[in-house]
Amino acid sequence: MITPGQVVPDGGGYVHSYEITAPARVVHVSGQIPVTADGTVPEGFAAQCRQVWANVAAVLAHHDMVLADLVKVTTFLSDRAYRAENSAIRREILGDHSPALTVIITGIYDEAWLLEIEAIAAR
Repeated sequence: MITPGQVVPDGGGYVHSYEITAPARVVHVSGQIPVTADGTVPEGFAAQCRQVWANVAAVLAHHDMVLADLVKVTTFLSDRAYRAENSAIRREILGDHSPALTVIITGIYDEAWLLEIEAIAAR
């Protein structure tokens, strides 16, 4: 994690960059949606956000990786109103791990989905 001297300091779970010095493997995780394995969409943002993170974790586990292997996360939110809750849940789930991060406010493929997360992991 590096904060260049000419930009605003890192903070709030945000870092300007994340350097990978020698990964053995890199996994690109497609956009994960708030849908359970049985096709259920949880009610409310918090439940959907936790489901998306569970889906990201499951995809990483398939590749013998964990959330601490994330180097880049892009979150697509359906509404600005979810910014603070999204940040709080991300920090709860990732703890002290701070991958490079982008949050985009946009329309989501299915209107029932309140967010989607894509990621890159390296180990």
